[in-house]
Amino acid sequence: MGTASDRRTMGFRAVMKRLHYAWIIVFITFLILLAVQGVRLSFGAFVEPWEREFSLDRGTISLISTLSFIVYGISQPVIGRLVDRWGARAVLSWSTLLTGISIFSTCFITSPWQLFLLYGLGVSLGVGGASNVATSVLVVNWFSKKRGLAFGIMEAGFGAGQMLLVPGSLMLIHWFSWKLTVVALGLLLMVIVLPAALLLLRNHPSEKNEEPIGGTAEEELETGSKTKAGSVTAMFRMKQFWLLILPFLICGFTTVGLMDTHLIPFSHDHGFSTTVTSAAVSLLAGFNIAGILLSGIIADRWSSRKILCFLYAVRALSIVILIYSHEPYLLLGFAVLFGLVDFATVAPTQMLATQYFQNYSIGLMIGWLSLAHQIGSALGAYVPGVIYTVTGEYTLAFYLSIGMLVLASVMNVMLREPAAMNRDSAAVMEKV
Repeated sequence: MGTASDRRTMGFRAVMKRLHYAWIIVFITFLILLAVQGVRLSFGAFVEPWEREFSLDRGTISLISTLSFIVYGISQPVIGRLVDRWGARAVLSWSTLLTGISIFSTCFITSPWQLFLLYGLGVSLGVGGASNVATSVLVVNWFSKKRGLAFGIMEAGFGAGQMLLVPGSLMLIHWFSWKLTVVALGLLLMVIVLPAALLLLRNHPSEKNEEPIGGTAEEELETGSKTKAGSVTAMFRMKQFWLLILPFLICGFTTVGLMDTHLIPFSHDHGFSTTVTSAAVSLLAGFNIAGILLSGIIADRWSSRKILCFLYAVRALSIVILIYSHEPYLLLGFAVLFGLVDFATVAPTQMLATQYFQNYSIGLMIGWLSLAHQIGSALGAYVPGVIYTVTGEYTLAFYLSIGMLVLASVMNVMLREPAAMNRDSAAVMEKV
């Protein structure tokens, strides 16, 4: 009969045999995004230590974040092309290594220009490569069905990084120093995440003698450029392109740009303790994970366009609450509501992109979306910093963000449903 240990081993092997390798791909992309993007999202924890260390004002520190977002954003269409040429595995692995080396090396800096160089360029290029451009291509390659769920799990890595690394960095800085914190972050990337990516990631199901979950659809045999020359220019002329790009720019302004850069300093300015601030960040991140997973599941079953309209409207409401958060319970309430709609916009946006632009390079399209998001993030990091320097508070920046979110919600109303567009296209082809 065998021992209990033998039976457990056989049971584990049976489960692993039934488990499609696509889910291992999703887990590794989740881990990469958790670690690499968690490093990026931890920037707010370093704002005040770097101000003190290098005698910088808030506007200058915000400029470092702005440079980071610009470099990140410009890299995204290029990363999309590199993924099409070299594969997502190579891009993700090298980018993780670059991020780890760059953040680790910041412990040796002695002047602000070195911080601009290592964080603004080195970390940002690494984070740009280990982003959802490459990971989204992997999802498209490995999933013909359940893509919304896969996108949601993958994007939950952002929320998990925010929940673990942001408050973790904040507390390490509080207990020890910012230099010890960057050393820990660098070692996490180089010693744990990089080997996992190299050993377990695979670009295509064929490398494991498998098919994607849901089978291989004819139109999805390639994720590279599949249309005639000049098709990218045609993509820019489509109304759907701009109605996805512009709200995603606003998304970047109000999430990574505004909140991930300025929420911690805002909380401290209002007299909230490090404990309350860490609790708020952790709550935001925890509910962010829940929101990401829910939006991915719902995107498989309901209109992604309507989901986005709702999410942007709720995000505007949450910032209204933040403006009046003068008590800890209001700050925590904001964190819960904003967390639910924070990165929840990504999965439905990516779903719409794969539906509207299924005949184009998915890597390139996601790259352009990510570029728009990073432009918004750069503006969201810098403009509120300047407003704070001039007015001494963030209120004007918050009202600006509310107006932009209302506009994003309206633009998603203006989108057509992909199914309706496909029916019209089929009717046109029949007439031809």
